[in-house]
Amino acid sequence: MTNMKFFKTAAAVSLGLSLSAGAMAETTLRVASWLPPTHPQNAIVWPTWSKWVEDATDGRVKVEIEYGLGHPKTMFELVEDGVVDVSWSYHGYVPGRFKLTQAVEQPLLGASAEAASVAHWRVHQKYFAKANEHEGLEVIGLFTHGPGQIHMVDPITSLADLKGKKIRLGGGVQGEIGERLGVTAVGAPAPKVYEMMQQGVIDGVFIPMGEQKSLRLKEVARNVVVLPGGMYMGSFAMFMNPDFLADLDPKDREAILSVSGEKLSAMAGRAWDQGDIAGLKAAEEAGVNITMVKPGDALDVEFNELTKGMDEAFYESVADRGVDAKAALTELRQIARSYK
Repeated sequence: MTNMKFFKTAAAVSLGLSLSAGAMAETTLRVASWLPPTHPQNAIVWPTWSKWVEDATDGRVKVEIEYGLGHPKTMFELVEDGVVDVSWSYHGYVPGRFKLTQAVEQPLLGASAEAASVAHWRVHQKYFAKANEHEGLEVIGLFTHGPGQIHMVDPITSLADLKGKKIRLGGGVQGEIGERLGVTAVGAPAPKVYEMMQQGVIDGVFIPMGEQKSLRLKEVARNVVVLPGGMYMGSFAMFMNPDFLADLDPKDREAILSVSGEKLSAMAGRAWDQGDIAGLKAAEEAGVNITMVKPGDALDVEFNELTKGMDEAFYESVADRGVDAKAALTELRQIARSYK
């Protein structure tokens, strides 16, 4: 009888230890995000990746999304310092640190966000990673938003009408375009655009069509000019704390990386493309005045003239990075334009 009690006790202890080990094996991966929960990045991209991660790790790694942790430019530091494990941000919010990422932002790419995002990832891995612009971070994805367009309070009939207008610019190539247009640049994170336009702080913004819906710009930016291929693309990174990744079981670390990289980049770009479609539909339904510029129209010719020499300016700006920027930009465009 005593032996039987001993074996039962031992079995219970063993089971308890097994359950405890199983519980300890579960890891929560905290993602900091900053656009509204309804935005495609938070409604589609992170939840999809979260499911990929949980499935790939057989549930050992869970993902939680957290909001309200600060300005998007601080996301890089939050992850570097281990305050959160993963985040994402727009490279243009940190001028000077990220220069090579502006390759994908150059005007006249003429590709979808999904195509541009895949090209962005491949060219980064081949050419740009060695320059270590993301030092202190594990880059798990690179993507772009859809083509940036002109959203205004009042209508314009030519790009010359923008001269002197107060335009919110998010950094990166937008800054160069804004300077060439002669606008008065106003810096602010995207979530602040609605309020600034509503209060008359700015006259307009260069941003993708998706924000007509996700940021409710259809209520305040009642005039939109859609250029063929857009004005620019916007470069974003998704990144992880390297120490967090290193501390994971090798099997889980490999599993997470297997559902990141190009796969995550393509999915993110695709979600932002879908957001642009939804944004255009929402703007049309709201009665926004949308000028669809066709190739060869006066506004298109005007924009093409405006952007001449920007490739050369980009090469010069990254001359200290030690990479073949011209070859990289040429290959990026080839990949994006031929992507199926």
